[in-house]
Amino acid sequence: MPDTPLTSITPTRAAEELRKVCTAFKAGELKHNEYEHKFARMIGELRDRRISGTRAEILAALEPLRIEGVVTPAEWDRFVSQLGLA
Repeated sequence: MPDTPLTSITPTRAAEELRKVCTAFKAGELKHNEYEHKFARMIGELRDRRISGTRAEILAALEPLRIEGVVTPAEWDRFVSQLGLA
């Protein structure tokens, strides 16, 4: 049985996932180690499946999270650098 390629993720979906993890951590729903695990897993899945669109389109979907303060500067740097968007 041949491996089927994974479906790519839309930039909007990537932003939703980042928002969900960061918001849950800030709300106290996740302990630090749970947050780290989910954040790392999210990055791994996004790398495996890839985010569809150009770098500009991806950053345009993510930028509101940074501007609104949903993600901290450290979370932003980690996310964009680990996905090769920096």
